[in-house]
Amino acid sequence: MDIFSAIVLGVVQGVTEFIPVSSTGHLVLVREVFQLPDAGGLAFDAVLHLATALAVLVYFRHDIWQLIRRPKTHAVLWHALILGTVPAVLIGFFLRDAVETVFRNPVVVVTALFGGSVLFILAERLGRHDQTLSPSKGFWVGLYQATALVPGVSRSGASIAGGLLFGLTREEATRFAFLLSFPIILGAGSLKLLELAHGGVGDGLGIELLVGSLTAFILGLAAIHFMIRFLKHHTLYGFAVYRVLLAILVVVFLF
Repeated sequence: MDIFSAIVLGVVQGVTEFIPVSSTGHLVLVREVFQLPDAGGLAFDAVLHLATALAVLVYFRHDIWQLIRRPKTHAVLWHALILGTVPAVLIGFFLRDAVETVFRNPVVVVTALFGGSVLFILAERLGRHDQTLSPSKGFWVGLYQATALVPGVSRSGASIAGGLLFGLTREEATRFAFLLSFPIILGAGSLKLLELAHGGVGDGLGIELLVGSLTAFILGLAAIHFMIRFLKHHTLYGFAVYRVLLAILVVVFLF
């Protein structure tokens, strides 16, 4: 992999991890379009995911520090985050092989892009945006987040849509979705990287890995900031339209 390819993948991961268009789906499609080699691909993607996990940690450092300092004061958020993390961990464990093989292809991505658009529209039409977060809502939002194990769904999009469907405001749904993503991105990325490093996969990526990770981190910070501000006053409809158009383009050019 050359520097240019590393930057392209870093840009894709950093922007699309938090903008609800699916980072994994875009990484699969970019590899198809640019014919990037699969060797070391999973290891590279794992490191990029860790870079965006670091972006969440840095952006929400004050929130996370308050959670650590005053756990009793923020007990509801703590419980919501813990319960919300369980579905992705369990489903990811049992569907692990499929996630790494069967799901990583353009057909699955196209289907998930369409399905995610439908979810966004339903969330906007049915959401009441007049309730507050609770542990039970955190669990259900976590179930929506778990659907992002399928490339093309979007972790942030599914979580935000789930929050809206359970009555959260756009701002609260977005904030919770990003905080909820941190343990999953960090855990999944670390696990995959350790496994691949043990097997010697991804050796020799060197400077390309560093450049790609730095790109993903910086743009991840920017994407989080953009989404929090954007969804205060706008809906998910625009992202739904983008996903449908992207799916159509994929069908036209790759099939």
